[in-house]
Amino acid sequence: MPNETIVQQEPQDANQLRQIRLEKLLALQASGENPFHITTADQTAHAADITEGFEAFEGKEVSLCGRMMGRRDMGKANFIDLQDSSGRIQVFVRVNDIGEEAYAAYKKWDIGDLLEITGAVFRTRRGEISVRAAKMRLLSKSLLPLPEKFHGLTDTDARYRRRYLDLIVNPEVGQTFRRRAAIHKAIRQYLDDRAFIEVDTPTLVHNAGGAAARPFVTHHNALGEDLFLRISLELYLKRLIVGGLERVYEMGKVFRNEGVDATHSPEFTLLELYQAHTDYHGIMDLIEGLFRAAAQAALGRLDFSYEGTQLDFAQPFARVTMLDAVKQVTGVDFDALDFEQAKALAKQRGIEVHARHGKGDILNLFFETYVEKTLIQPTFVLDHPVEISPLTKRKPEKPDHVERFELFLLGHEYANAYSELNDPIDQRVRFEAQEKLFSQGDEEAQHTDEDFLTALEYGMPPTGGVGVGVDRLVMLLTNSHTIRDVQLFPTMKALDL
Repeated sequence: MPNETIVQQEPQDANQLRQIRLEKLLALQASGENPFHITTADQTAHAADITEGFEAFEGKEVSLCGRMMGRRDMGKANFIDLQDSSGRIQVFVRVNDIGEEAYAAYKKWDIGDLLEITGAVFRTRRGEISVRAAKMRLLSKSLLPLPEKFHGLTDTDARYRRRYLDLIVNPEVGQTFRRRAAIHKAIRQYLDDRAFIEVDTPTLVHNAGGAAARPFVTHHNALGEDLFLRISLELYLKRLIVGGLERVYEMGKVFRNEGVDATHSPEFTLLELYQAHTDYHGIMDLIEGLFRAAAQAALGRLDFSYEGTQLDFAQPFARVTMLDAVKQVTGVDFDALDFEQAKALAKQRGIEVHARHGKGDILNLFFETYVEKTLIQPTFVLDHPVEISPLTKRKPEKPDHVERFELFLLGHEYANAYSELNDPIDQRVRFEAQEKLFSQGDEEAQHTDEDFLTALEYGMPPTGGVGVGVDRLVMLLTNSHTIRDVQLFPTMKALDL
């Protein structure tokens, strides 16, 4: 057998390569064979079907559709690598099998072209599962060359901007987004099985409330007024609880005009759910189960590693109050301090305190500074100070704290939940406090939502609610380092063209 050679794409200049490919396309069109006029193709199997179930396919004819990713030329016979959505498979192409005319036409095709191949499944003498081509058809012409074989598309900025190319040349990227789809499906199934209904709420809103974040502002020409892109799903979902829909959830995009880093994006997917007649303890149990369901769907197991750290969702998630967590890590008992003592201690430790901060804010600053980074295994942190929780029900026995939890993993927050505030009078006071903070320079403070207050005055039952950052959960379950790795088209700064 002659030595196999890799077909080189020469010359290397992309513009020259495009011109050569364009001329091939024009020649095809002139001969009456325009691949872009093809409207359908036969696809009776995928690559993975054959490689994983070879015994059932051996000797049988299949039709495959995919992209030619490589070609090894041995004169009158070639081996090509065909890639479809499930993976790659080798195709054996021989002039004696497809005929000289078809073989000559095939030899003019390029790496990256999309093909339809019909032939029998067999195993080569070297043991590789393959398809012996009997018929071949060019489905679509690739005018631009794929990245060079051995270096590929490695620049992260280029990968995010040209995700379509990233998916072609980096197969593991497709696996990430298949897992993401499995996680979405598992979340919905888990909630649907528990009598929740999925709903849609407005993306364009007059009052961007429900979270501490700066909104994006847009203008509606027909209405002649400014609107905001939502920063949360909360206030509309709780209106539905008032209306008698006792278990609701939404998984949708929210938008926050904030910085970009490994775990933050101005556009991300948020899951929020609300359940009447339960509190934050009931929601804790629900979320613990939901995270297990997502892990099982994505990975098929509950113990896994994230960037070298082993996690085990099969074990009960830890539960600790914020007061106790700060005391355990720093030795400071905030219950024993008054405001002035707390402020002095913060100054002593180099923690910046603003005039608008209360004692609860300082407790939270200590938590963020000292405790968050220590929370590696799944941990529910309970009972936050009221100053940082404007929509949460107070603890009756400790009214300067609220019935709230955050779920932490690997030093980051993954869920935020409340026993929802359903007292319209208290809620108005909380909104007024937020308005004061805004007037003092806090651009993330919330504004009074009069319609939401009206809804509360009709009566909202005791309710538990939670928000889960879906992108962070996907990062965790796909071992992805940055949020951009789990968003198909992340927000990027425009290029100067």
